[in-house]
Amino acid sequence: MKNWIQQGNSVPMVSPVAVSSGDGVLIGDLFGVASSAAAIGETVQLFVTGVVDLPKAAVSITQGAKVYWDDTAKNVTTTSAGNTLIGCAIVAAAVGDAIVQIRLNGTVA
Repeated sequence: MKNWIQQGNSVPMVSPVAVSSGDGVLIGDLFGVASSAAAIGETVQLFVTGVVDLPKAAVSITQGAKVYWDDTAKNVTTTSAGNTLIGCAIVAAAVGDAIVQIRLNGTVA
């Protein structure tokens, strides 16, 4: 196919904030996880699909639950209001757990 560019599991984006490798990044309606550090205005490769560990809010999350990105707190939550759907939990996480393993859904909010 002559118009095919790439698989799209990761995409290069101009970072609106300084990021470290592994940080969750919301750019417009697209959520991804930074593959490397980048300063504001630098291009960073964002993984938009796959399974990743991300920081989570102080909530319990059941396996298979939809999860959302709270861009203010920079963490994963189960609260949909005001947040962006980013995927589902692969394993359950207790209230006191600092991270949750999720499968990124790769969709645009």
